[in-house]
Amino acid sequence: MEIGKKVLIVDDDEALVRLMDQVLTRQGYEMLKASNGQEALRLLFDQRPDLVLLDVVMPGMDGWQTLDRIRDVSDIPIIMLTGRRRAEEDIVRGLEYGADDYLLKPVGNRELVARVRATLRRAEFPSSAEAKREVTYSDGFLTVDIAERKVIVNGGRVKLTPREFRLFALLVENAGRILTHKQILEKVWGWEYTDDLDYVRIYISHLRQKIEPDSMLPRYIITEPGVGYSFQKTG
Repeated sequence: MEIGKKVLIVDDDEALVRLMDQVLTRQGYEMLKASNGQEALRLLFDQRPDLVLLDVVMPGMDGWQTLDRIRDVSDIPIIMLTGRRRAEEDIVRGLEYGADDYLLKPVGNRELVARVRATLRRAEFPSSAEAKREVTYSDGFLTVDIAERKVIVNGGRVKLTPREFRLFALLVENAGRILTHKQILEKVWGWEYTDDLDYVRIYISHLRQKIEPDSMLPRYIITEPGVGYSFQKTG
């Protein structure tokens, strides 16, 4: 039971909100509800929730605009609610806006509880990469300082989302070693996510666009087909 944790649901689908409210209330969460972005922002400031469940499609201020406004003022964990047909497009877009996770509609009760718990747990405890705080890599083009959470590419600092940084730090820590999809999912997302292989593929693709000299011919983040990925030192 998660006594004392506040979860804000932002969705104009009354039936879905009612269902999620019932499921999470039974787990001990204190539930807050908003049907639009403006109301969500007001509750965010007034009630200080610990996590936000945010629908993508809403009238007026949609989920992306709401997420952008929230990220201007807060690092609160945010799980986006998206339809299956738009899942990959929404995940990629969410990377830029700073979403922490995604739930595909219709949402299963057990998955909802597991994802909320996992996201809150990650927000409270640092990843192994962040806890070790000693790995630094530099080759003239790419510099990675895990202790400072700093990545510099060709002389300019690159902005990574918290999840992107966790993923990249894990690869750099294990330079030269192939990490399987499931190992990456368990370390970066949590054991609840070990079947979500598309998450790794999408995030790796996005990381390459930020890190690699040529994302189509990667020299740092290398794919081992059917197995996983590794970070290769070039300096």
